[in-house]
Amino acid sequence: MTAHRDTLAALKGTLARLERGAMPSASPHFSLGPAEFDAALGGGLARAALHEVFAESPAHGPAATGFALGLALRAAPSAPVVWVRQRMLDQEFGRPYGHGIAALGLDPGRLVLVRAKDAEAVLKATHDAARCGAVGVVLAEIWGAPKVLDLTASRRLSLAAAESGVTLIATRTAAEPAASAALSRWQVRAMASEAAEAGLPGLPAFLVTLLRHRAGIPQRDWPMEWDREHRRFRQRAALPRRLDALPGDRAATPQAPALPFRRAG
Repeated sequence: MTAHRDTLAALKGTLARLERGAMPSASPHFSLGPAEFDAALGGGLARAALHEVFAESPAHGPAATGFALGLALRAAPSAPVVWVRQRMLDQEFGRPYGHGIAALGLDPGRLVLVRAKDAEAVLKATHDAARCGAVGVVLAEIWGAPKVLDLTASRRLSLAAAESGVTLIATRTAAEPAASAALSRWQVRAMASEAAEAGLPGLPAFLVTLLRHRAGIPQRDWPMEWDREHRRFRQRAALPRRLDALPGDRAATPQAPALPFRRAG
């Protein structure tokens, strides 16, 4: 309990310092990158609102986090980002890696990372951060479907975002969508990257589904890539079939060709 209080006290001190240099207000919407995405969403995604990102299955949790970080970069190109992460996710997928975050295009120097013990601590830290108008985005990651994350909790977060102008992105792994006050709800599945020149790793790729939008925008799928150089999403052709995510603790094992039988003796 003492460690929990110390974490919240440290976060409040950081938020107070950020408020002293509060950023000017920005456009009410942010672009995902491609014009066709923004047009389908009525001009882009709204700032000062709560958006939910669900991993299609636990194996796709890292892909959901990557997509959420891309949204955060689009919503706040230069403002501070507060990332509140439940420790359970560190146990499942490992801790955030500074060089990897930088490779996505997010300067670790403007990232405030909060590791919370449980879902209740995530909600408290997220609510505190969402009330600070100097923050650009608050990214909250929660494992499973805890009872504390109900419709009332999502309404409190949504109201805090509307009052401060901060964009909230809640990433959920090992959970099913339920009633909430989120403006939009997304589901993310990892896609195989297309190899770059000279065999270099390709761009992070996602199959993203818009499940719900309070403006009545119909559900649809978007195969997309994250262009880390220009910090924007871009559309890509869908694969002819859906691919399962590889286990995080081992590489894919190629299947050996069948050998013909030979009579012994």
